[in-house]
Amino acid sequence: MDAKIRDMKIAIVGLPKSGKTTVFDVLTKGKAEIGTYTTSLVPNVGVARVPDARLLSLENRFHPKKVTPVEVSYVDIAGPLKTSGKEEIGGELLNYLTAADALLQVVRLFEDARVPHPEGSLDARRDIATLDLELAFSDLTIIQRRLDRVETALRGAQHSDREAYLREQGLLHKLSESLERDIPIRQQDLAADESKSLSHYQFLTAKPMLIVLNIGEAQLSQASSLEDEIRVAYPQFGTIALCGKLELELEQLSDTEAAEFREAMGLTQPALEQVIDLSYRVLGLISFFTTASDQLRAWTIPRGTTAPRAAGKIHSDMERGFIRAEVIGYNDLERCGTITEARKRGLLRVEGKNYVINDGDVVTFLFNV
Repeated sequence: MDAKIRDMKIAIVGLPKSGKTTVFDVLTKGKAEIGTYTTSLVPNVGVARVPDARLLSLENRFHPKKVTPVEVSYVDIAGPLKTSGKEEIGGELLNYLTAADALLQVVRLFEDARVPHPEGSLDARRDIATLDLELAFSDLTIIQRRLDRVETALRGAQHSDREAYLREQGLLHKLSESLERDIPIRQQDLAADESKSLSHYQFLTAKPMLIVLNIGEAQLSQASSLEDEIRVAYPQFGTIALCGKLELELEQLSDTEAAEFREAMGLTQPALEQVIDLSYRVLGLISFFTTASDQLRAWTIPRGTTAPRAAGKIHSDMERGFIRAEVIGYNDLERCGTITEARKRGLLRVEGKNYVINDGDVVTFLFNV
């Protein structure tokens, strides 16, 4: 499976006492220990199934033996980003972070006198900038190490290799200079070929960032204005405000009771649905569905993915041997009721290698290996 089109993996980060593990438990329906901030690098790892009403509707229509939704992996590291007093992120922790498709930063805005903020006050912009600085230190360390290797390689490089090394050296210096001016890589003005060449580095300040403002129950009426304030300051981030403590309490109720409580509180969606929707938007993802072999399954791919690449999400042989795809949009299928009726109305289309999958497509791939 291509790493670029696998299901999402999101690393939860944040400053001490921000409520990271509470948010992790809300998203994964887990029961990770919430308590003293520790230097342990043993992560809390959990999986959340992506709620999708379309999948339930398709299940009722096709009655498959097995239904598989998209899953999102969340990794919550209890330890701080600084390790051993150094201004860089440690190796094992760095591995967890670089493997993620996006970082979810929990920013504390709730008041709790029993758990004072480490900085003595609540300031979302300050905390976001502080964590971004830690991520930048990590990227600068990686850049310097690579520059040292490139400089060594240049001393003995053949003429045919020098141009590539010099081009890499110039790009790394450009990144470093901007990082030292507090400009994360995600905000730097890079050409398409430059961005592509950075993909194997997995720089942390290049990763998409989701901001979860962890507010108190008394702040629920201010959620929209708090979100807007951060969106103005950080337009490149996806931002939502939620009350982690309240959402965790609602997880203990039945679905009906929780829905009634949310309605009474003026809450529109459970936290998981909000974060999933935000993740899809920030990462530019869509979902499509397959119904082969009496199995119904949802798949996540980047927007703009062609049919052969989407087939490769299922199995690499399907991409290599791709012939064509039979496609119907979810809404068209809902109107027709059955695939047979859709075929009669000419809404079940045959698409070739250049077809770009749309969100909600129900697809059958034909291939030969």
